Amino acid sequence: MSSPFPSKLPNLSISIFTEMSVMANQHQAINLSQGFPEFDPPAFLKDKINQAINEGKNQYSPSNGLPDLLTQIAKMVHRQYQRCLTDEQKLDGLNNVTITSGATEALWVAIQTLVRPNDEVIIFDPAYDSYEPAVKLAGGVCRHIALNAPNYAINWELVEKTINENTRAIIINSPHNPTGSILSRSDLSTLQALVEKYNLYVISDEVYEYITFDGLCHESVLRYPELFKRSFVISSFGKSFHCTGWKIGYCAAPNELTAEFRKIHQYVTFSSFTPAQIAIAQMLKEQPSHVTGLASFYQKKRDVLVDALKDSRFTILPSKGTYFLLLDYSDISKLNDREFCQWLTKEIGVAAIPLSPFYSKDELVTYHQNNKVIRLCFAKNDDTLLNAAEILCRL
Repeated sequence: MSSPFPSKLPNLSISIFTEMSVMANQHQAINLSQGFPEFDPPAFLKDKINQAINEGKNQYSPSNGLPDLLTQIAKMVHRQYQRCLTDEQKLDGLNNVTITSGATEALWVAIQTLVRPNDEVIIFDPAYDSYEPAVKLAGGVCRHIALNAPNYAINWELVEKTINENTRAIIINSPHNPTGSILSRSDLSTLQALVEKYNLYVISDEVYEYITFDGLCHESVLRYPELFKRSFVISSFGKSFHCTGWKIGYCAAPNELTAEFRKIHQYVTFSSFTPAQIAIAQMLKEQPSHVTGLASFYQKKRDVLVDALKDSRFTILPSKGTYFLLLDYSDISKLNDREFCQWLTKEIGVAAIPLSPFYSKDELVTYHQNNKVIRLCFAKNDDTLLNAAEILCRL
């Protein structure tokens, strides 16, 4: 009998997002687990994509992305982050931006571009689950630093102690999935100092960049020219325009890094969905206020859910950005978070995401001893949020 096929990722199975969504469908639970909006993209955007399709614009676009879209992204970045920079410091869409089939592809390509065999990459747990497999497939090693409730702030002294001669890069994510925390100006300044001191690179996952609350500002790497010189900045139109199924993201990087990124990208996804690129370019050009209105739009949804849960037995943790809310269930159950989410979905009728799958296996014993936290997605219609909260308040 032949031996089993050797896996490059032997310890991985389906993602927690797929697991919980399948379970939610099987048990007809209200799905607040997987992070996708329940509502449609803007009508203008839908009209423009249909127009592009009907006009026959359905063939390959340039591998780097449609020039009009690249130019509009650079203008958007200028409006949001780079008004005070000199012309030489500002993003050049044609040379510094690459369109990808979703942010996860951009993350994978950036990691393959940077990481060499035995390189080490620092990531912060709880971390988006695509980071480590991509690092492993590049031959690298992840060094995990755990963030702790309720604020999930980075301990930069510990980061510096973790850096060694093999450290190649640091991956940051702000606004942070799954915790809803955000990095401050002080955080970015400290990161920049470490990058310069130790000759490191940064991959900055900023897919929730426009979703920050209570007047807080997103500190993009794009605001910091010296830091950007050694960074890949990754974002997602799926998050910004409520169209996660279109899978359109982008990576911004300086010239040299972009050139290397594009070498790999062209053999992963030669080009991304052309009609969507056309529609998004027109959206950015004609309705630029949409992205600036996202913060207030999602803050109202956060507040609807928080207010509806205020009399529950859950402890509500701060949500400063993204469209996620963390709940501590210590007063409700002694189950670990995965078991609690399974019970919540099957028996109670609300699907959530446990946080433990976002931590490394080495951290799990300590994590389970000290944490009972789940994640809810509030990118849903108000009726859905209120119905779910009503059920959760009965616990």
